[in-house]
Amino acid sequence: QVQLVESGGGLVQAGGSLRLSCAASGFTFSSYTMGWFRQAPGKEREFVAAISRSGENTYYREPVKGRFTISRDNAKNTVYLQMNSLKPEDTAVYSCARSRYPLAGTLSEYNYWGQGTQVTVSS
Repeated sequence: QVQLVESGGGLVQAGGSLRLSCAASGFTFSSYTMGWFRQAPGKEREFVAAISRSGENTYYREPVKGRFTISRDNAKNTVYLQMNSLKPEDTAVYSCARSRYPLAGTLSEYNYWGQGTQVTVSS
């Protein structure tokens, strides 16, 4: 079955960095746009970034633009999210997801999400 397993979350001080990984299995990874989402307590799940099947095109939500970088390694069936200059407001559960649409930026365009990894940024 389709499986997306996130890792790399943890506790970090404001201004620090984390690199999240999402290992995919059970489907043809290179055929899908991949995205990262986050959900903070009491808040709706929010789009963070997406990367096209080829890896050439990326799209970011404005609050993370210039700080986060999404990348993928199709040979390893893995998508990454490099997070720099982290802020307390970045604290959330981060999940990866797949889409059949190019540079999809809305929840309705994704059909599967991983279990998520917790990112906590302290002041």
